[in-house]
Amino acid sequence: MGKRLQNGAASDGNGSEKRMRRSSSICSCNSPRPPFLSPHSNFNWYEEDIWSEIAKFLDGKSLVKLAATNRWFRRVIMDDTIWKFVSLRDLQVPPPPSLVAYRWSKLYTSAFDGSHSFMFHQQEKHIDWMRIGAFSLDSSLALLAERLSFPKKIRKEDTVENMLQSHGCCMLDNVKSGIWIADLQLVRCPVCDLNTCDGTMQTLDARHIELFLCEGYQNGSWEYQLIGSHDIKKRADGAAGAIFDFTHLKGSSTSAVFDYPSWIGRQNDWQPKAKIAPHAVAVNTNLQDNEGLHVKYHTMRAGSDGEVVAIRISQQLL
Repeated sequence: MGKRLQNGAASDGNGSEKRMRRSSSICSCNSPRPPFLSPHSNFNWYEEDIWSEIAKFLDGKSLVKLAATNRWFRRVIMDDTIWKFVSLRDLQVPPPPSLVAYRWSKLYTSAFDGSHSFMFHQQEKHIDWMRIGAFSLDSSLALLAERLSFPKKIRKEDTVENMLQSHGCCMLDNVKSGIWIADLQLVRCPVCDLNTCDGTMQTLDARHIELFLCEGYQNGSWEYQLIGSHDIKKRADGAAGAIFDFTHLKGSSTSAVFDYPSWIGRQNDWQPKAKIAPHAVAVNTNLQDNEGLHVKYHTMRAGSDGEVVAIRISQQLL
């Protein structure tokens, strides 16, 4: 028998001990390289589930750049479920109750490419604008208001003109439900010579998220229609406008708008302010000395008898 080795192996006296030790040493060596760098690793950089999750943490521009790298990434990144997640995340709204008519990648682009309604039409009237945010209309009934407080009991059967004169608000039915995007627009006075008039008009401009993609809007066949107007013939402390989902008027999802002392700014703060809530939006600009306001309400319908797809509430100093 050969000599007993410390590791339990025997030597045959012919150098086998030395070879076995060398072989044992090699077999027990562990590579310091992580497994995913090993040439024999099963790791695959092209795992759809991994990149689908990574994509949810990227903004729209980063997603487009990633999709442009090759065909495989384009197929994965342009999946509509990813763009739906990113759209709802960046708009900060819950999923709409019904299906949308366009791909979410297109809806995202139309919401975040810096465009607004006056860019498509009436460019000559536009001065400046501010994106407020997005809110949801779950029902087809909306309340439009030029005040941030009004009577708790509102008769829906009243005409628009009667409600405007008595309450400073009006009901609007057949409104397209879903996600709405709101902007604050500053435009030129529409009744004067545009080249010489220094007058301006503040407009709360809200639109359904699909509006800019609709052919009727793009070709100009859908137009804004005046549904009501009236004058406030006394000094106004501020020019305000608000849109509410009527079914959520008394709910917590609109309460932040009614807490207007917390967001309209101090009395000597003349900068426009806005407030977005899950089911409402409002704007307010504190005013200096004035003789009142001329208030106008416009809506746009999808065709002559279609759903309301855009709303404007405008104030102009008298």
